[in-house]
Amino acid sequence: MRIQWNLILALIFTFIVAIFAVLNVSSVKINYLFGNSEIPIILIIIGSALLGGLVVGMFGTLRQFKLQMKVKKLEKDLNEMKSRENQVIEQNADMESN
Repeated sequence: MRIQWNLILALIFTFIVAIFAVLNVSSVKINYLFGNSEIPIILIIIGSALLGGLVVGMFGTLRQFKLQMKVKKLEKDLNEMKSRENQVIEQNADMESN
């Protein structure tokens, strides 16, 4: 259900950005270090939205990667503890049988 809400919110945000971009079609003068140019503001708005989405996506991917690494480490620790537990149980069983 959460994925559906995220999709709906993303579509609403995209629709708002599209309307905002279409309403701002005039050209804007951009000054670079090596020169300047005139670019329609619609391209700047859409480019900024795409760049923002890419940055958020990269941070989300990085976070997911870190969480996966943590899960693998915790699973490894759990397996080691289970092995130790089995060894202790076997040692106790051997001591009781003697």
